[in-house]
Amino acid sequence: MQVHDSVLDLIGGTPVVRINHLDTGPCTLYIKLESQNPGGSVKDRIGLSMIEDAEAAGLINPGATLVEGTAGNTGLGLALVAAQKGYRLTLVIPDKMSREKISNLKAMGAEVVLTRSDVAKGHPAYYQDLAKSMAEEIDGAFFINQFGNPANPKAHEEVTGPEIWEQMGQDLDAIVLGVGSSGTATGLSRYFQRTAPELEMVLADPVGSILAQYINEGVLSKKSSSWLVEGIGEDFLPTISDFSHISKAYAISDRESMLTGRELLTKEGILAGSSTGTLVAAALKYCCEQKTPKKVLTFAADTGNRYLSKMYNDFWMLDQGFIQAEEHGNLRDLIARPFETHDTIIVGKDEPLANAYSRMKLYDVSQLPVIENDQIIGFIDESDILLATTRSSDCFAKPVSSAMVTELASIDVSASVDDLMPIFDSDYVAIVKDGKKFIGLITRVDLLNHLRRKTDS
Repeated sequence: MQVHDSVLDLIGGTPVVRINHLDTGPCTLYIKLESQNPGGSVKDRIGLSMIEDAEAAGLINPGATLVEGTAGNTGLGLALVAAQKGYRLTLVIPDKMSREKISNLKAMGAEVVLTRSDVAKGHPAYYQDLAKSMAEEIDGAFFINQFGNPANPKAHEEVTGPEIWEQMGQDLDAIVLGVGSSGTATGLSRYFQRTAPELEMVLADPVGSILAQYINEGVLSKKSSSWLVEGIGEDFLPTISDFSHISKAYAISDRESMLTGRELLTKEGILAGSSTGTLVAAALKYCCEQKTPKKVLTFAADTGNRYLSKMYNDFWMLDQGFIQAEEHGNLRDLIARPFETHDTIIVGKDEPLANAYSRMKLYDVSQLPVIENDQIIGFIDESDILLATTRSSDCFAKPVSSAMVTELASIDVSASVDDLMPIFDSDYVAIVKDGKKFIGLITRVDLLNHLRRKTDS
């Protein structure tokens, strides 16, 4: 059994697995599990490379503060290395990133600064611009600058590329990859231009990014739109980018990315993130377009554990319109958590208030229906619990019935959407019934999600 001196020794050497249960046409598709790096993503490689390169150049001193703008995974790679080497780390992150990533970064000791994800490069709140300005204000701080740091592509040119070539027995026809900072694309392009110039490099890009159009048409648009896939896609060309070896690009929608990522888990047992869904979707399109058998490789760029609250959460997927619930043509279509499918978070009247409070926290809801014999008999929300807890020291042990509200606003499932507004105007949650049968709840947020889905469709 091999024993390693440090967790940093585990970076790289990630396994390659053949895809067996997805339609790859005449091709054989392989996926390199960068999710198996100790920090959970391909970005561990550049985190180590950029910090050690700065050390070798004398740019950082012991105990220095490192600053970077990141979509999450580069930050996690940097946090892993910084913690082992004793550096402080401040990360600026766009506010569309998953809660899991942010919690992970904080748990690893990084200071996290959230900023806007709806602004473009050049805006002072843009995550890279803000990180640079913060680094300039902190005495002795070093701005990592993954988008302009030559140690980023160097890691893939000198390590990842040779690793892939050896693992594939020097027999590979195409690589499908994504671009975030462009380090992977640039580094692998440089390596394979020398080693296997006939190998085809293919880009997987989120719809909304400017890169697919740039590769396919040579047009560099100055206008991008938003996308939900994390970690790849750009609204500018990073200064380290070299796309000269990328021959083709596929623009993949958020919906296709998320669904492909979920299918990768159910059919191949690989739990990966949203960008991996983009890569695999593009790789499958490429494979199915080929007329002759080819060996194609793509990446599981990071672990799906960071997206459990998003792409692996059915309620989030429903809210985004990425999966469709059965349509009934009535108010059932607005209920996010139907009671009959056991998705409604409920509490019993004899349970202690502590249970109601814990359930609200666990499921991130602010109100609970009180159920007895499958009928709603009351309602309790955060304000009810707050009022009850100020009365006595043993209040959390008291039953829910002591604080619940019994004046309820019910509406028949056949009513119109417009009939919900008087209920919301009175600051109630709509309790939907089919006759006497409790169906579920509709909140203001549920109505907003319904209206947005109608607009998007």
